[in-house]
Amino acid sequence: MSRKRATQTPLAAKRTKNPQKATAEAGEDPLFRAFVSDVAPLPARNKASLHKPRPRPATRAEQDGAAHADELSDHLTSTRAPGEPLSFSRPGVQRQVLRQLRRGGSSIEDELDLHGLTVAAARPLLVAFLNACGNRRLRRVRIIHGKGMRSEMGEGVLKGMVASWLTQRDDVLAYHEARPADGGSGAVLVLLRAAR
Repeated sequence: MSRKRATQTPLAAKRTKNPQKATAEAGEDPLFRAFVSDVAPLPARNKASLHKPRPRPATRAEQDGAAHADELSDHLTSTRAPGEPLSFSRPGVQRQVLRQLRRGGSSIEDELDLHGLTVAAARPLLVAFLNACGNRRLRRVRIIHGKGMRSEMGEGVLKGMVASWLTQRDDVLAYHEARPADGGSGAVLVLLRAAR
């Protein structure tokens, strides 16, 4: 009889310490049911949707690129003679890289055609194009500005403006007039700074 008491005492102690666990093990939990009887589940509209992608933070390069639109001046900065090929490079750009840029061809990753547009229409398109190229991490692009055959000066106004705008942008490392196969004097090949 003392043996039965020894085995019954711990069970009785368990029941008094945690009555919900003992009833849950038996398959019933009346105390829990009593506590949650008046609780209603949340409606579906109040649940957080975890499937939406988080917004991508804007990088400093993108913010700087957005500011380029206001920084460009329409003042012609080059002292190039009419008919002279467009060419520009920042200090530190290697000659081999410039040689590869002049060759153009299949290394061109994208292009923008401004041919036939006014200066006012071309400027925002050029800025948006270069900003998009920076976001897409493109390095070599072609900008078609046209030859300006109908221009009174013998050279298009847009050609000089494109050259001036490109030199004002920090993301432009170099540019050179395209080969005849790539547009000749009506286009310029641009080398952009590598995205950080």
